[in-house]
Amino acid sequence: MSILGKYLMRTILLSSLLVLLVLLSLAALFEFIGQVDDVQGDYRIAQALLFAVLRLPQLSFEMMPIAVLIGSLMGLGALANNSELVVMRTAGLSIVRLAGLVAIAGVALLVVTVLIGEYIGPPLDYFARNMRDEARNSQAGRDFGNAAWVKDGPVILHLQRVNNEFDFGSIYLFRFNEDNSLRSIARAENSGIDKDDKWILENFRETRFQDDGVQVVSSRLAVESFDVDSNILGITLVKPISLSARGLMSYIGYLHKNDLSAIRYEMELWSRASKTVAVVIMPVLALAFVFGTLRSAGAGGRLVVGVMIGLGYFLASETMASSGQVFNLNPALMTSLPTVVLLLITMFALGRVR
Repeated sequence: MSILGKYLMRTILLSSLLVLLVLLSLAALFEFIGQVDDVQGDYRIAQALLFAVLRLPQLSFEMMPIAVLIGSLMGLGALANNSELVVMRTAGLSIVRLAGLVAIAGVALLVVTVLIGEYIGPPLDYFARNMRDEARNSQAGRDFGNAAWVKDGPVILHLQRVNNEFDFGSIYLFRFNEDNSLRSIARAENSGIDKDDKWILENFRETRFQDDGVQVVSSRLAVESFDVDSNILGITLVKPISLSARGLMSYIGYLHKNDLSAIRYEMELWSRASKTVAVVIMPVLALAFVFGTLRSAGAGGRLVVGVMIGLGYFLASETMASSGQVFNLNPALMTSLPTVVLLLITMFALGRVR
């Protein structure tokens, strides 16, 4: 990379990092204030503060496009005020070449965004939510967990307590025939998954419906094999926002295999992809504005424009994703539409730069 490219990249990266820190400070404050009202059980002020801190990586992933846009406007605007961009153009650097150089900075930020959104944000977000729920519901002699419904082909399982140790408490099994008629109902007083992903059912009792009557089968210990393993079942404990892209794709595949609706998880997956791509577009859009309508504007004007565009993009993305989920529309199309519009605006604005 040329010295000029490194200089532009350093300017955009530093200004974007500064803006991101400011946004995260505000987000952490609001997150903490929102948690203070829900303090209960062992969930105290210290735990609420820890929850807000652990949520910061996931919040940084969501805020990255806005932070990059505002940071690029501020950084490139400072270069424009010092006539450095004018000197670059005078030296023969075309607007397309400049756009390519700032896009490289966007690619670097995209890599950072992917790493945060895949490996840092989701696990910390899940840990924070799980820590909060366990602290809130901590009572002597009470096992923490969530009820869950799981489908595995012709079998539907109702687990009354799913926790991190895969100890499920009592479980109900509903088996169906090919014509969707009920074949049997079973219950086990306690259940769990062993290291080989075998389902261990204690005090198992099954009622089978046959053409000539009803048969009841019971055993002290039963072993069942289902395609639903500990990985898939663990994902059922996690909100879509706390899942990595790999977890989302794995769970979407499971839902499709069992003819279940995956629209909620597909929206989350495609929304992340769209926001990640937008990180590359934002510096180029900022360059177009700095050479165009914001050429003579001050730092305050650029900040206002950056905030307005960033909020508009965020609201449009959330609205499209929610609308697509409600009306069962194509996830890829609905979530990518705001980014595509942003790209078209960027290309139009760059085309007007002379």
